Amino acid sequence: MVASLRLPSLTSLLFPATTRYPAALRRTVCLRNRPASGFASGTAASTDAHRLRSKQAVTPRSQDFNAWYLDVIASAELADHGPVRGTMVIRPYGYAIWEAIQEYLNVKFKETGHSNMYFPQFIPYSFIEKEASHVEGFSPELALVTVGGGSELEEKLVVRPTSETIVNHMFTQWIHSYRDLPLMINQWVNVTRWEMRTKPFIRTLEFLWQEGHTAHATPEEAEKEVSSPYLLCAVLQAKQMIEIYTRFAFEQTAIPVIGGRKSKLETFAGADKTYTIEAMMGDRKALQAGTSHNLGQNFSRAFGTQFQDENGERQHVWQTSWAVSTRFVGGIIMTHGDDTGLMLPPKIAPIQVVIVPIWKKETEKTGVLSAASSVKEVLQAAGVRAKLDDTSERTAGWKFNFWEMKGVPIRIEIGPRDVSSNCVVVSRRDIPGKAGKVFGISMEPSTLVAYVKEKLDEIQSSLLEKAVSFRDSNIVDVNSYEELKVAISSGKWARGPWSASDSDEQRVKEETGATIRCFPFEQTQGIKTCLMTGNRAEEVAIFAKSY
Repeated sequence: MVASLRLPSLTSLLFPATTRYPAALRRTVCLRNRPASGFASGTAASTDAHRLRSKQAVTPRSQDFNAWYLDVIASAELADHGPVRGTMVIRPYGYAIWEAIQEYLNVKFKETGHSNMYFPQFIPYSFIEKEASHVEGFSPELALVTVGGGSELEEKLVVRPTSETIVNHMFTQWIHSYRDLPLMINQWVNVTRWEMRTKPFIRTLEFLWQEGHTAHATPEEAEKEVSSPYLLCAVLQAKQMIEIYTRFAFEQTAIPVIGGRKSKLETFAGADKTYTIEAMMGDRKALQAGTSHNLGQNFSRAFGTQFQDENGERQHVWQTSWAVSTRFVGGIIMTHGDDTGLMLPPKIAPIQVVIVPIWKKETEKTGVLSAASSVKEVLQAAGVRAKLDDTSERTAGWKFNFWEMKGVPIRIEIGPRDVSSNCVVVSRRDIPGKAGKVFGISMEPSTLVAYVKEKLDEIQSSLLEKAVSFRDSNIVDVNSYEELKVAISSGKWARGPWSASDSDEQRVKEETGATIRCFPFEQTQGIKTCLMTGNRAEEVAIFAKSY
């Protein structure tokens, strides 16, 4: 494989362990001291190596958000760095979060008539060249294979950056008549894009995603695939797949995304329109968390993907594509995490409840473990994802810190006195200290299950409410370019009327570092004046710095 570009070093995943934990835990979460090849480079790599050797505490979010993010990924055992620069190894706990994302979305895709399948990851370069704007948009990010089996290939191959081209090649062979439409498929695969600046889960050389592809007989049908009544506002039309993504973000991950349409400059290469969900992270940067594209007939014309309509005439199909990726995991970290570590919404948490038995004397051990095991079985039987940490090598305090770092929503503590009184102590991850701890909760199965489920729902709602409040308090309505610049310079999002040109949009990006994240589906009524030109504006746009 030919890959002459050099990615930044991956050593920002050479994170320190945290000194707030006992020495045994520091040894557990500390990475192997191997050659730097990671997500940072130059002095950043040296700094990270120093931090690793000195075993500093997890960096406070307010002090250095990026360092905090990398520390949490490391200490919560979500990912490690791969041997190839810009890649990452997703560890079991991190992958379990991705599996929860897959599980929810797979059901929704199938409910809306989509079937899973798989396309090869090697794509002939000639396919990429067929759609002009597509090759122009992706050319800098392509990874190419030129040698196979020891011989030079007749045609170089592209390692899948996205699949519109190969999908169309196959659609051309499968679609012949209007009776073959609509054709709606999805695949869960890896993708390779040769990124110059990488960040684990957010932007890596290789990542995991789902990508849906559909073909339709009419543009109205294609638009319907990405358009349906938006439940939050009956007047507006939002996009079907974006609606699924939006519901997932709100209901499962407690991330209050804003759905909308991308500007022309931000539209996917080869699409007529791109729709997006944008999330505000803890550092107030925007994260594009999911996209849906109306491809029009751009790819079907390039590949000759046609069908015979009911009148016997040949027509090109109308298409859509849509995707979310493992960057959603990064979004969950950066939306909810705190200085202690991860804070996972219960619906997406691999472990919803961790049970920590506590004893001092050997004579107390059997009774405490028996009670703890019974509690675990009761919760699991009720559908709660519960884990019993019955390891004897670690202290209770060590376990408290460890599972808090991993973001488990609820901790149940059981000691000898609790066994005697048939009660447990329940601690919430989202409320630190004594305020989040409740004593004397009965072990009686129906009472305990009802209490735990109620608290899990409260945590889910609380995390969403907190994220909504944070988002809304950091969006500023602006009516002039000067006001926009002030808002962006203060780290906030700017929302204002916009009808200016592409060159004006580029000017904003060059002068402020912000881009149009979207034209929100929810728009205010009435005549507006463009903040840049003073001309009439039909819509407001949201500007922000982004990942």
